[in-house]
Amino acid sequence: MRFLPFLCLSLFTSVAVHAEESCRIAVVPMGATHQYWKLLHSGALKAEAELQAQGVDAKIIWKGPLREDDRDQQVQVVENFMTQRVSGIVLAPLDNRALAAPVEQAVAAGIPVVIVDSPLKSEAPISTIATNNYKGGRLAGKRLGELLEGKGNVILLRVQVGSASSEAREQGFLDEIAESFPAIVVLSSNQHGGATRNTALAASQNLLIRFGKKVNGIFCPNSSTTAGMMVALSDAGLNQGKVKLVGFANSRMFIESLRTGELQGLVLQDPVKMGYLGVKSIVQVLRGESVPKLVDTGVALATADNLDDAAILELVGSEL
Repeated sequence: MRFLPFLCLSLFTSVAVHAEESCRIAVVPMGATHQYWKLLHSGALKAEAELQAQGVDAKIIWKGPLREDDRDQQVQVVENFMTQRVSGIVLAPLDNRALAAPVEQAVAAGIPVVIVDSPLKSEAPISTIATNNYKGGRLAGKRLGELLEGKGNVILLRVQVGSASSEAREQGFLDEIAESFPAIVVLSSNQHGGATRNTALAASQNLLIRFGKKVNGIFCPNSSTTAGMMVALSDAGLNQGKVKLVGFANSRMFIESLRTGELQGLVLQDPVKMGYLGVKSIVQVLRGESVPKLVDTGVALATADNLDDAAILELVGSEL
């Protein structure tokens, strides 16, 4: 019987996958709708195509929860893949604690897991491939502080409790403001916008009702909060730079907002690289090779001045 060129061997199970079988790698995003996850998916598919061109019978299975706040559904997806005995799992965990147990169970069952995008509170994953989100938050704080020339009042609209990636961005932003711009006052930093534009819009409207006459700058650490706050600022007549807004998202829908001045900065990640390296790392482990425990995929800041740079356009997914 013929074997795969690399003998899909697991460090956990030492079971060979034969040529007529697929090396099936599950890729589980936080959600299925936002462009960010489509970019991550494209990276996973790029790795799949590259592996197949090398003669590796690798197959990506893409499935995640419908909503980015449905922890239970994401847990169920991971558990279902474990039951199906996939070769490995690439996971972007919605909650850094809630997904720890199913990941640990998968690893104990001989299924290697690579975490992407948002760290997990567990030592079980073979690798974590993600943005340095704290650094990204500090980059946002620096941008907003410089826009305000080191003075004024700002608001931080958080995302949701348990999201390690956004919580790191939020802390990085607050630390940068406190350390580098001591004359800037943080009016509010304890409100959460949630995982959808509608929930973020409601939270944004409440904040502007309370602080709209005082606020000079706002940081929103993900796509939903950025989109919701932009609508709220427009409705309140505070857009077009009257209140400086810095977001954190990879999405084409914000390109025109940067051009028109509704948005003054957008922190970007590299989800394509995360998806690509996530799949490749699983295959390396199945080969019996070692992989780095932590990989930083980089962070960048888009502004109206650099928006047409090729590297920036690639990160916002201009070709999708």
